[in-house]
Amino acid sequence: MPRLTYHHVFEPGTNPVAPPLLLLHGTGGNENDLLRLGRAISPGSALLSPRGDVSEGGALRFFARLAEGVFDPQEIIRRTETLGDFIVAASAHYQLETRRMIAVGFSNGANIASTLLLLRPATLGGAILLRSMLVLDRPATPGSLTGKRVLLCNGSTDPIVPLDHPPRLAALLRAGGADVKVEMLSASHGFTPQDVAAAQHFLRG
Repeated sequence: MPRLTYHHVFEPGTNPVAPPLLLLHGTGGNENDLLRLGRAISPGSALLSPRGDVSEGGALRFFARLAEGVFDPQEIIRRTETLGDFIVAASAHYQLETRRMIAVGFSNGANIASTLLLLRPATLGGAILLRSMLVLDRPATPGSLTGKRVLLCNGSTDPIVPLDHPPRLAALLRAGGADVKVEMLSASHGFTPQDVAAAQHFLRG
């Protein structure tokens, strides 16, 4: 059985109807970064928040990169599989339903949430991807994401994420049958109250 290999925070849920949330921080963040966001967008949800285990000059991430916007596919696949194993183990340990689990990722965390959907679709029920970019250019297996909903929130003035990445990523997820909504917000790379409102509306839907 996979072990709980990531340092993490777990907050038990208080509302059985609310989906469990997997919180995935951005570069330089940690397991505490998105707890307030998780509580705000889905009160009463169980929160599972791992700490990225890759250091880039002391800044924690979920996978390494070769340069800004340049990635090694094998590194991404390996790290995604490791995180997928952690989700399976943690879900069993904390009695969470992976089919209901929604990943909420920011930046690097959103990127690995997207690759979880592509490579390990059974580990998630859906995702909210804040400022994600395309890091693994392969379509989801047909039918693997049927019934799963995904929200992409990107900023129109984001200097990090190219404007063509959100629609390209959406197409890869839709290839697997996902119901994908793309929202382009008047924002840069940091998330804003607009993102919170969009995530709340998405979860109510």
